[in-house]
Order: sequence, then structure tokens, then C-alpha cells
Amino acid sequence: METFTSNFSSNVISASGVLSSTASRINYVEVKKGAAILRSINHKLRQSIIKLLEEKDKLTVTEIYVKLRVEQSVASQHLAILRRAEFVKTFREGKNIHYSLNRARLEEVNTFIKQLLKNEMD
Repeated sequence: METFTSNFSSNVISASGVLSSTASRINYVEVKKGAAILRSINHKLRQSIIKLLEEKDKLTVTEIYVKLRVEQSVASQHLAILRRAEFVKTFREGKNIHYSLNRARLEEVNTFIKQLLKNEMD
């Protein structure tokens, strides 16, 4: 896979007052992956799934689709998106697969978003 990058410059004033230019590279492949992770939680049904899992430690897909009043296939598709983005974890208990939140991953994203918005406001 080919990686495309772009340069942009910004001016920085050092402690000695000297104006210097710094160049940064944007890795668009990583930006695309990051955007996909954020998109995975920017959906009302997936946010509802996350809220359910915040209330309960673990739920099966059946418990999720019944509580949300959606079809099983719809719940499964959205759980798969959250699983690929590592926001939910799965584990088998007997013949059932249970879903639980990956709270560490949610905290990583919360920290990133706070930092991103903080920089936006400065």
C-alpha cells in the first residue's frame, strides 16, 4: 500500500525569540484509520450499545438487540464495527458470546479528543 504524505510548515518562536520554521508530515493512511475509529463511535445505534455496556459489565448479542429493539443482524453488524475499532471485547461463556466495553480504549479516545479540542481552542 502506497503512503501519501504532505508537508506543511509553521513558524515557531523559540525561547530566545528566534523565529524558526518546522515541517511536519501528515501520514494520510494513519489519518484515514484514525477517522474510521472515530466514525465507529459517531453513530447513534453504536452509542446506544456503548451506553448499554456501560450499565452492564457484559451482554450477549441477544440481550443487546432485544433492549435496543433492532434485528439481530443489525446489532451484530454494529458490534463488529465496535469490535474492529477495539471498543468492545468478546469472550465465550458456554455457548454464548458476551460483549464488554474496552474501557481503556474509550479512555484513550477521550484523552485524544480532549487534547484535539484543547489545541483547537488555543
